Amino acid sequence: MPWIQTHLTVDKSQAPLVELLLEQLGALSVTLGDAGDEPMLEPAPGETPLWSATRVTGLFAGDTDIDSLRAALNGALAREPGRSLEIEVLEDRDWERAWLDRFAPMCFGKRLWIRPGGQALDVGPDAAIVDLDPGLAFGTGTHPTTALCLEWLDAHPPAGLEVIDFGCGSGILGIAALKLGARRVEAVDHDPQAVLATCENAQRNAVADRLQACDDRAFEDRPAQLVLANILANVLIELAPRIGGLVAPGGTLVLSGILADQAAAVTEAYQHVIDFQPPHQREGWVLLHGHRPLETA
Repeated sequence: MPWIQTHLTVDKSQAPLVELLLEQLGALSVTLGDAGDEPMLEPAPGETPLWSATRVTGLFAGDTDIDSLRAALNGALAREPGRSLEIEVLEDRDWERAWLDRFAPMCFGKRLWIRPGGQALDVGPDAAIVDLDPGLAFGTGTHPTTALCLEWLDAHPPAGLEVIDFGCGSGILGIAALKLGARRVEAVDHDPQAVLATCENAQRNAVADRLQACDDRAFEDRPAQLVLANILANVLIELAPRIGGLVAPGGTLVLSGILADQAAAVTEAYQHVIDFQPPHQREGWVLLHGHRPLETA
C-alpha cells in the first residue's frame, strides 16, 4: 500500500501547533526540518530551537482521503501567513511500525509507565504499566501535551472515579486512568480509527471490561467525576459548553493541547463553570486543570 506525505512550511512560532494538528489528523509520524539553509548553533541546555522557516512533514496511511486532508489543513491554517502545503504519495514501507524503533518505555511521574510492543521492563510491583500500540491514532506519550496529562494522572490517581476521555486518540489517557485505579472510562472520539485503536489497546491492557469507546456523535453526554480532553485549543473553545457540561459538580476537568499563548482564551471559555488551578507547562504547551464547584441550594 502506498503512503501519503504532507509538507508544510511555516514560521517557527507555528511549528508546534502544526505538529499537533497533523497528529490529530492521524499522522503516523511528524518531523521538523529546515525549510531554507539556516545554520543551527549548539543550543543551550534545555533549549529546543527551530529554524525561522520550519518544514513540518507528516506521514499518513495510503487510504487517507487526500482531498479531505488538504481541506482540513487549509481550513485549520487559513489565517496563518506565509505557509505552503505540499502532498505527495510514497512507495510502500512499514511506516506504521517504524515508530517502535525510536520509542522506548517511558515513565511519567513516580509509577506510570508507557511501553510499546510489550518490551521488557524491570520496575517495582506498584508500577502502573500501559502497553501501547497507537495504530493510526494520536497518542504515544512522546508529545508534551500527552506527557503533561500522564504526569497529572500519576500525581492525581483517579481511584474509584468515573472518567471521560474526550478525544481519546489511542486511548492512552483513559487506559492510564484505569491502570491508576479509575472505576470506569468512557472514551470518545470523532475519528473511527481512534475508536478502533482505543478498543484494541484496552484489550491489550486487559481493561476492556471497564472501558467503552464510541464515536462522539453516538455518545450520550453524562457527567463524570473526571473529564480529560487533550485536543486542539480551538476545538476546546468551540466545544466548551459540551465539555464543561460533562464535569459533574465537585468533579475535575483536565485540558491539554494548548499553546502558552492560547491558555487565556481557553480559560475564559470555561471559567464560568470551572475554578482553575495554576497551569502546568512544558516546551511551550500548557495543561489547565480545575474543579467544578458543588451546587448549592
